[in-house]
Amino acid sequence: MSLLEGKAWKYGDNINTDIISPAAYMEFSIAEAAPHTMSPIDETFGKEYRPGDIFVAGHNLGSGSSRETAPLVLKELGVGVIIAKSYARIFYRNCINVGILTIECQETDKISKGDVLAVDYEQGIIFNKTTGEQYVAGPIPAHIAKLVAQGGLIPYLEHWQAAQQG
Repeated sequence: MSLLEGKAWKYGDNINTDIISPAAYMEFSIAEAAPHTMSPIDETFGKEYRPGDIFVAGHNLGSGSSRETAPLVLKELGVGVIIAKSYARIFYRNCINVGILTIECQETDKISKGDVLAVDYEQGIIFNKTTGEQYVAGPIPAHIAKLVAQGGLIPYLEHWQAAQQG
């Protein structure tokens, strides 16, 4: 199924991994750190984000350190899809590797917090059900969609290995 629907949580440009996963919680387990996700700029995110909601940002999402805890705390909260204008390369790959769909869209400035979005990631179309607008996004290649659908790189490789042996 290539259609995902959820409520937008909207942020701007240059949201770095230190904002997503604050250093003060690095000693915590991922489950314990998750409620503090995004707390430097939004104390409500880690407490009110619900699985199925959609994380939306501007340019350069995930810049800064290559802190792998950033995509892990997002995954722990139930983030399944992120839409941003652009990503820091390592953060982008880390998200895919833990099973988060990362979509590029140059029109995220038209999306507001709370908008209900329907994302067709195979076609590369985002429907804003709140405003009636439609945005063009980069379609997700089938092999990346399959990797994400299986929960990320490790589950994907485990499945592949079992198929080879079976």
